[in-house]
Amino acid sequence: MRLLRSTDLALRVLMRLAVAGDTPEATPTTRDVAAAMEVPYTHAAKVVAELQHMGLLEARRGRGGGLALTDLGRATSVGTVVRAFEGDGDVVDCEGATPCPLASACRLRGALRRAQEAFFASLDPITVADIVAEPTGPLLLGISRLA
Repeated sequence: MRLLRSTDLALRVLMRLAVAGDTPEATPTTRDVAAAMEVPYTHAAKVVAELQHMGLLEARRGRGGGLALTDLGRATSVGTVVRAFEGDGDVVDCEGATPCPLASACRLRGALRRAQEAFFASLDPITVADIVAEPTGPLLLGISRLA
C-alpha cells in the first residue's frame, strides 16, 4: 500500500511543526512549507487547510504569522490523520465501471478490507509527538533549518 501524496505531506507538515518550537522563526508560512518540501503551493495549501479544519494546526495571518501545531495536533494519532486523507474506501473497486463478476462470492475483498483496518489500527496508538521523539525530532529539526 502506498500513501497518497497529500497524506505524506500532511504527516511531514505535522512532524515539522511538532519540532519547530514556539519562537516566531519557527512558524513557517504555507509558502515556506511548500518550498521546503518541494511541492506546489496549491497542494500544500489544500493540505494545510484540511489540517486546520481538523484542528491540528492553526494558521495565523500577518506579521509574525504562520503555521503552528495545536495541542490536539501534537496528541492526535497517526491513524486519524491517515484515515482523514486516505479515506476509508475499499482498497479495490469491485463495483467500478466494469463490476467484478466475482463480487457476490469473492473472499479477496473482505481480506483486503481486514488488512486495511489492521493497517489503520496499527497506526492508531502512535501520536504525532511519538513520531518526532528522539532520535527523529532532533534530526528533523536539523534538516528543517537547512530547508
